[in-house]
Amino acid sequence: MKIAVYARVSTVDKEQDPETQLVFLRDFCQAQGWVIYKEYVDKASAVDIAHRTAWRELLDDAAKRRFQIVLVFKLDRAFRSVKDMHTTIETWNMLGITFKSIREQFDTDTAIGRLLLNLLASLAEFELEMIRERVKAGMERARRQGKRIGRPKITEKRGFKSSFKAMLKRLSRGEVSRRQAARELGIGYATLKRLLDSNYAP
Repeated sequence: MKIAVYARVSTVDKEQDPETQLVFLRDFCQAQGWVIYKEYVDKASAVDIAHRTAWRELLDDAAKRRFQIVLVFKLDRAFRSVKDMHTTIETWNMLGITFKSIREQFDTDTAIGRLLLNLLASLAEFELEMIRERVKAGMERARRQGKRIGRPKITEKRGFKSSFKAMLKRLSRGEVSRRQAARELGIGYATLKRLLDSNYAP
């Protein structure tokens, strides 16, 4: 029995580590006597399909029937919506592939298992929507209070102005190249070029 193990963490929370999920997934497979075909790992939000490259690879491998079970630590690690879940699992069922979650124990081969899966997926989607609403409300409150939303500009970081000023002198004397200057400043080459082209003067 070949197993596709899938783990995902959101880039929103920098403290998350997919290895935390993978440890449980590997132990579960070992206890069942299953062979892991491949570990698919993403670092992206559930709805960010563009950056969930491992998930897309898993779907491609499923279409080629390279494994019999897709195993996740928790239901919300896999699907972005209830509709997405239904479509994907229905396709897998036709391919003879079963979906399982360690946290939520259910069996998609039975009517009760499918009912439980629907309930859990609906709750997960509802919880995600509530989180989005709280984030929006928090951002709106911050705006009204005059607080900055998002990351500060690179030019506003402590010590950047003095470092950039010193680097300008080195660049004018030909002591460093632009690429080397960008590396030392800790910024991208394109960012440095944009600052120089705009005649940024700290």
